[in-house]
Amino acid sequence: MARRPLPRILSKGSAQFARSRELARTAADSATDVLHPLITVTRGLRRLASAGRRKWAATPKDKRGPLLFLVASVILVVGLVPYGPLLAVITLMAAAAWQGRDRKPQTAEGPDASQTQRLRSLYEALVPYFSAAEDPAPLYAHGGEWEKAFPAYEFDGSGRVTRLVIRYPAYFTDGEAASRARIEQLLHAKSGRGREYHFGWEEEGNLLTVAVLAPLPTDIAAQRFVTAPGETVLGFTDPSQVQRTLPLTHGEEQRDVPPVVWRTGIRSTEPHLLVLGQPGSGTSTLLRSVALQALQYGDVVIVEGGSTGEYACLTGRDGVLAVECGLAGALASLEWASHETERRLIAANQARQAGHPPPDDTKRPLWILLDRPSAFAHLAATDGRRDPQSLLQVPLRHGRAAHVTVVVADQFDSIDVLSEAVRQHTRARVVLGPATAEQLESVLGAPPPTTPLAQVPPGRGYARLGTGSVHRLQVPATPDPYDDATSDADRQAVLALLPPRTTPADAEQLPEPVPTEAEPVPTEAVAAETS
Repeated sequence: MARRPLPRILSKGSAQFARSRELARTAADSATDVLHPLITVTRGLRRLASAGRRKWAATPKDKRGPLLFLVASVILVVGLVPYGPLLAVITLMAAAAWQGRDRKPQTAEGPDASQTQRLRSLYEALVPYFSAAEDPAPLYAHGGEWEKAFPAYEFDGSGRVTRLVIRYPAYFTDGEAASRARIEQLLHAKSGRGREYHFGWEEEGNLLTVAVLAPLPTDIAAQRFVTAPGETVLGFTDPSQVQRTLPLTHGEEQRDVPPVVWRTGIRSTEPHLLVLGQPGSGTSTLLRSVALQALQYGDVVIVEGGSTGEYACLTGRDGVLAVECGLAGALASLEWASHETERRLIAANQARQAGHPPPDDTKRPLWILLDRPSAFAHLAATDGRRDPQSLLQVPLRHGRAAHVTVVVADQFDSIDVLSEAVRQHTRARVVLGPATAEQLESVLGAPPPTTPLAQVPPGRGYARLGTGSVHRLQVPATPDPYDDATSDADRQAVLALLPPRTTPADAEQLPEPVPTEAEPVPTEAVAAETS
């Protein structure tokens, strides 16, 4: 059966319809331009009528009669005056046109003089980097047009750039880290120091987007986070970096903040964590936050090399197996942790070979937290003992299969003292406090996408989990509740998260002593005892 062709109205009507819509749109725009004065006057008359009704409604009833008489007198006088009605109509139309005008403030198109000067300075500073002598039509040239190079820009109230889109030539080596670093350093200096900038390179379109990042919130206190077992919140980052938010309580308010979640367990690709920073940067705060979260589902062993009592609040709590500050205690605790890891591996292997599930005592997470273990290295060498870090090889190598997690925190000046096992098996990294770009890249394995600041609040830094992207990080405020400098709100927040104290086994069996009356002692017995 032959296929019949479509009617002409269906096959060629789309172009006619599009042309008709364009003609109708053009006619409507032209009519709007022609009738714009009439529309303005009509809008003004409506506004004047509304004002008259409001005035009449606000007038007391006992004064409405004199008001009507006054209006009637004015109308009579206007009617008797020569050319009075004509002048009244002209006055009314002028008032209506004034009232019906568009009252929206007109925004100035384009940057002002100071903003233009700033953009021109940025353009001139980029000329040596984005120009070549062989380019027949250079996009960047001294005295050239900056409008072609900067297609989009935004400014803040002080006139500084907050967002800038830069178009650069295709022959620029944007794939080299050194070339990118030069441009980022230049833009950071010319756009204003003291702020964090995010640089987004789009190699396909030869575009560079420079955006000023808002500071991360520093008022988030320690609290119970809505996480699953095996998830630990290291801190909070920018909304554009992660696809998840956590509901947090801040006083009486609730808000959603994007977190940096570290996942541990047998399926984790980053089972251990290394935290580095300067003194006072918040490394102990992060370890205290991790310990409070780990105590919900597991046991914790804490070894403190600084001997400052940062973890005294955890001593004797349920789930806290030990809090050691001396070399002997650290060696004993870490040796037990190494044997416990081996025991769990053997028990799980035997159960697996017998076709049974792993025992329950091998599935409870065990956390080993070491704060400044490098401080024990010198003491161990002086006393002729083992370095406590040597006992971490088994937990670091086989801890993931045995549900054992190791967290090490130390300072930048002691990074060379850390053992090879610690640096090799801690794939999750956190850097807190001020640090140079070279330090960040050497620890995290990749440069941060933002410009680091020289002055940062405690707990502020960067985090990278394995081979993922580098995130800005702000650690939740988890100070030592026994410190006198801690505020009452932060102290109560930390104390509310502490588990109850452990009751000794022998103390549970001993009843409270009952006071009894003293019995008289014979004098003969006293003489016998003293002789």
